[in-house]
Amino acid sequence: MGRAWIRGALAALGMWSAAAQAAESKAPDLTREAIESATFRESDDAAKTGKASKPAKKPREADKKPDPLLVKVQVLLDRARFSPGAIDGRDGENLRGALAAFAAAQGLPAGDRLTREVFDRLQATGKDSVMTQYTITEEDVKGPFVERMPAKMQDQAEVGPMRYTNTREMLAERFHMQRDLLSALNPDVPLDKAGGTLVVAAVPPLGEGKVEGAPVAPKVTRIEVDKRTKRVRAFGGDGKLTADYPASIGSSEKPAPDGSAKVTAVAFEPWYTYNPKYRFEGVTAKKKFSIHPGPNNPVGVVWIDLSIPSYGIHGTPDPEKVGKTESHGCIRLTNWDARDLASHTEKGAKVEFLDK
Repeated sequence: MGRAWIRGALAALGMWSAAAQAAESKAPDLTREAIESATFRESDDAAKTGKASKPAKKPREADKKPDPLLVKVQVLLDRARFSPGAIDGRDGENLRGALAAFAAAQGLPAGDRLTREVFDRLQATGKDSVMTQYTITEEDVKGPFVERMPAKMQDQAEVGPMRYTNTREMLAERFHMQRDLLSALNPDVPLDKAGGTLVVAAVPPLGEGKVEGAPVAPKVTRIEVDKRTKRVRAFGGDGKLTADYPASIGSSEKPAPDGSAKVTAVAFEPWYTYNPKYRFEGVTAKKKFSIHPGPNNPVGVVWIDLSIPSYGIHGTPDPEKVGKTESHGCIRLTNWDARDLASHTEKGAKVEFLDK
């Protein structure tokens, strides 16, 4: 009685948000069927104004549950090469950046919210299912894996190949997904045993090694690194946008450069060499050291070398942090986005750094 009275009073004062009320009702279960059938519904106010509704601030617990609709939208954006970063089914800066980029490319009104027009255009990009099934193989579970990944960079030089730490990390990255989302979609499937069937995002799986025939079409001749939006945009020789990715760009200790540069080389499965002159915070080594290639290498699975010494566009061992944390001065993408960009980029491509 008392709790109901308090809710009624808060609602009357406009303080009990619609989102909070919805959180207490039964939300759609996170299943393949719920994701495939998810559709956009505008609020009455949004329908009247023609603008996307701004969701009220969600309760902390509600934020932890992925939304089937947002999973669907993120997969569609990923396949259209407007990357949302790690697919997690949640609202956030990377998703909004991808929505804004997609809307602009489609000639739709500027904005970073999901609207009916944006959703319909995304749906029109393809009729294939947004989720698929994957059966865990013996090769997946046998690894080998790195049992313990040292936190300090200089200690990583002693690890050997910088492989994944477990099957969960490997499969989540293979299908461009946040690890928690992979687990939430497959709560009853042991990830350390072969034979289990997983529900995963239907995206091009992250490959390994050199991309044969690179650069492949559509070839990238110009790259924009936008410091303001934290996005990297790739353009073809005809000036058309071919891809758009979230990025971590520079840091206070080593800001990203200004002006322009050129791509001098592309290296798949690179070694990483640390020079003490970089003076990275937390690295105490006085001599150079090198770290083996692998997805958990500090620059991930790809290094796109720039004509500015010690700067490049590269992957990362922490895809879920891209666009949310600083880098050591370079331009950091998820491993799958870095590999995608590298596979299309021509040597000599112009790289422009934008801050307005």
